[in-house]
Amino acid sequence: MVKKIIWGILLLLAAGVFLAWLTQDKWLPGWNQELADQNSEFQQKGLELGQQSDQLTCLEEALSSFNQCSGFSCTIKHGKFLKACLNNASPSENFCKDVPEFREERTEDDKSWARHACWSRDVRGEGCRLLMRQQQLFCSEK
Repeated sequence: MVKKIIWGILLLLAAGVFLAWLTQDKWLPGWNQELADQNSEFQQKGLELGQQSDQLTCLEEALSSFNQCSGFSCTIKHGKFLKACLNNASPSENFCKDVPEFREERTEDDKSWARHACWSRDVRGEGCRLLMRQQQLFCSEK
């Protein structure tokens, strides 16, 4: 009896894997296109906000909006928004003050700065720290 149950479970798993394999060519391209469209939409929104705002407004809007979602794709979308917004925004006084120089290899000081910047805004997660790296990169390039 136990062997029949185990074989039944294995058969169901095999069927599930086979069906997933058969349909991957259908849903994966659609999912990728949906993500690309969302990224473009966020980039366009960032561009529009940047054309009528300053750099600090861009950062605060990106972090505030980011705090309403989660996941890797959320971080990517808000990163696209922030980059487009910052590149088109008017300068904010002291926006780059005390922002550490961008480095490929983050130092403990970089990590601490990003962590405290997120905590002080009550924004959670690793994604916030990645958005703060956008500010570092932006300020280092200027």
